[in-house]
Amino acid sequence: MSVKKLTLWSLSWPLFVEQGLRLSIGTVDTLMVSHVSDNAVAALGVAWQVVIFTLVLFNFIGIGSSVVITHHLGAGDRAGADRISRAAVGVNTWLGLGMSLLIATQSRRLLELMQLPPALFQYAVPFLTLLGGSMFLDAQSMALSATLRAHGHTRPVMLVTGAQNALNALGNALLLFGLFGLPKLGVTGVALSSVLSRALGLLVLHWALRRETGVRVALGDYFRLPLLEVRRMLRIGLPAAGENVCYWLALMTVTTFNARIGEASLAAATYSIQIMGWVIIFADSIGLGTEILIGHRIGDGDLERAYHELLRSLRIGILIACLTSAAMALAAPLVARAFTRDALTASLIVAVLRIGMLLEPGRVFNIVVINALRATGDTRFPLLAGIASMWGVWVPLAWFLGIHCGLGVVGVWLSMCCDEWLRGILMYRRWKRRTWVAHAQQSRQALQPSV
Repeated sequence: MSVKKLTLWSLSWPLFVEQGLRLSIGTVDTLMVSHVSDNAVAALGVAWQVVIFTLVLFNFIGIGSSVVITHHLGAGDRAGADRISRAAVGVNTWLGLGMSLLIATQSRRLLELMQLPPALFQYAVPFLTLLGGSMFLDAQSMALSATLRAHGHTRPVMLVTGAQNALNALGNALLLFGLFGLPKLGVTGVALSSVLSRALGLLVLHWALRRETGVRVALGDYFRLPLLEVRRMLRIGLPAAGENVCYWLALMTVTTFNARIGEASLAAATYSIQIMGWVIIFADSIGLGTEILIGHRIGDGDLERAYHELLRSLRIGILIACLTSAAMALAAPLVARAFTRDALTASLIVAVLRIGMLLEPGRVFNIVVINALRATGDTRFPLLAGIASMWGVWVPLAWFLGIHCGLGVVGVWLSMCCDEWLRGILMYRRWKRRTWVAHAQQSRQALQPSV
């Protein structure tokens, strides 16, 4: 099995489609549940944040394995890449089982910590119990997808996500509304549909991994703990996932502010996160594509090419972010009316989407440059800068503007802008100063025992 010839375009367009399909699962869920009530949407929005936070935890193995695999492949070491792949699947499976048990048994307590209004528990508890209890499916899928992407096979992951999306939408229609004589399960039906589609998607990913890369995950791989491989994944993955964990903890904290402000604010924030996700996926796909490219450049020792690869990706990402956020701002009234009939909630959505014109270019710096730094092995700086900015600027400023000054969800989004731009500027300076070169050289040295 060979590694594909890699270009930013060949990597990014399937990643973009995959991200769009994955995002549309949440959007379809939100649109369908909006026919139940805005309160049901707000409840699911809070429950989804618990789920996404758990996915971020799983991703420390996905991130670490992907970067280390690209280094091995760039150096021509297929055997080393395969060892990392099998170790990632085994470790993530056990992590997923542990988190599934925790969420399934503690869903009500977790929602209480998120300060979800008691009236919304009827929607959120069964949804989170079912979906959270099956998180081990996502844990395995993330490890398998990371391995396929690292080999340059982004298209199979895209196709699996598309099929999973279609099955999820069909299941939603059948179980949410009780079509064709099936029981009308409401929000619980949405969770059941998601569990089924994710289980089938996992089976197909196992098949795609064998077909595209030749890597076979044996039963023994689930019980083996190769410490050297795990340590190398954690060296990259823990700080990288720590930065993501920090972000989602900050977002969950800010969500409690929106919940205190009122149900309209919470619903508007939930809708806006779903809508703006369609703008973010451009930067996400370019960032992931750039990470894979730079990881291979580090593996083969071409640091100068890696430097210019990032600058080119960043220019493309900022241009696309400016265009898409401006288009979303113009279409904001129409988009808001598609999600809600409540005038106050709709007006808040419009305001937030227009703030996105300021927010999204700054977010591109973070997504694209942090992915590039991660590919070189420079992961501690983004983590430390993230902790300082998110908890020193975003969270306190969100409280000050949103609650103390009475700006509500608008104040919360303005605080987010300040955080994204501050971190973005810091990341860009880090890359331009080439501080990451020492980390890249260290990552190259770690390959020597395997090559």
